[in-house]
Amino acid sequence: MKVLVIGGGGREHAVCKKLVESPLVDALLCAPGNAGIAQVAACVPEVKATDVPGIVALAKREGVDFVCVTPDDPLALGCVDALEAEGIPTFGPRACAAQMEASKIFSKNLMKKYGIPTAKSEVFDDADAALAYLDTQSAPIVVKADGLALGKGVIVAQTIDEAKQAVVDMMRGGRFGRSGARVLIEECMVGREVTVLCFTDGRVIVPMPASQDHKRVFDGDKGPNTGGMGAFAPSPLYAPDVARRVTDEILQPTLRAMNAEGLDFRGVLYVGLMLTADGPKVVEYNARFGDPETQAVLPLLMSDLMEIMLAVREQRLEQLDIRWRGGAAACVVLASGGYPGKYEGGKVITGIVKAEALGATVYHAGTAVKDGALVTAGGRVLGVTALGDTLADAVRSAYMAAKEIHFDGAHMRSDIGSREL
Repeated sequence: MKVLVIGGGGREHAVCKKLVESPLVDALLCAPGNAGIAQVAACVPEVKATDVPGIVALAKREGVDFVCVTPDDPLALGCVDALEAEGIPTFGPRACAAQMEASKIFSKNLMKKYGIPTAKSEVFDDADAALAYLDTQSAPIVVKADGLALGKGVIVAQTIDEAKQAVVDMMRGGRFGRSGARVLIEECMVGREVTVLCFTDGRVIVPMPASQDHKRVFDGDKGPNTGGMGAFAPSPLYAPDVARRVTDEILQPTLRAMNAEGLDFRGVLYVGLMLTADGPKVVEYNARFGDPETQAVLPLLMSDLMEIMLAVREQRLEQLDIRWRGGAAACVVLASGGYPGKYEGGKVITGIVKAEALGATVYHAGTAVKDGALVTAGGRVLGVTALGDTLADAVRSAYMAAKEIHFDGAHMRSDIGSREL
């Protein structure tokens, strides 16, 4: 099969590396791709992930047999709908189902309607009303932009003044464009966060090993939110009794709710959980593989990812026995100095060969080749993943490898997984 992957980050690099292991995949393309993905797939940098007509034209021109759409934006824009309309089999939810991520208000209303445990919340499309409501609340409190915001549309405000500033920035200042025109204000749940990525074909839902992301840019979970500074899997917090409760109270009810609403969700459903004193509750849904969680979860997959994607699309997931290796995986993200704020690109990267010689896998998130040299081309630049018999082993190996990599201004957290260790 000739397969096309849409996207150009670390998540897509992890997906591509797993797909090329499949005997079903004869040729792999990626649009737009990056310098790392180019080592395993033919990249088409001129076609951006949000260029739906361009993606369809590329798939038809190249005679692609199957497409995997991984980023949130093209899913929300109906990329899967457009490809399937041309008879091109595609992995990922259609636009109507991708609303699970594209609108936090949509998914919150779904959870309320079907009794899926989540934080108490109120929706506002008027800034004055939102500010008046905040005067009646206490901090900490959470302000969320309704739409897609590169993983940065959630503000956990420690004071009411901070929450008010977030509302003003989003609703009046246009911080996230149209995505912030409506906001969700919700209680701040207390507990530990865990992510469960799930394969689902709309009939059955199959969870992957639970993972934990590290969103804040600095050690100790300090500083602004990022797209993710590292992750590990499986999560020791996700004990068998917790997993059973999540399946019974959240995963299965979510599948039933989507079907009841006519949302034929086929792809990966990301379920962000808060393990509270009252039990697990949903923080958010995403409609695709997480990033960087995927860089920690997919290396544990022993089964054929291409076979899984085909089964999801053809609604025969229940026929598969998806297998995972034992032990653990840890991913440490190397970011550009200044991220998630302003940063400079074009910094020469060295040491990847040394890192991989130590047994790690280096996933490229924001890289490019300039004048024959590998350079930085994004906020999150690389994800260094290592496997181990235990979480401690995986974390130790990931950091040993990450320290071999250098570029001007490189920044990484030094405490990935440390709370669990």
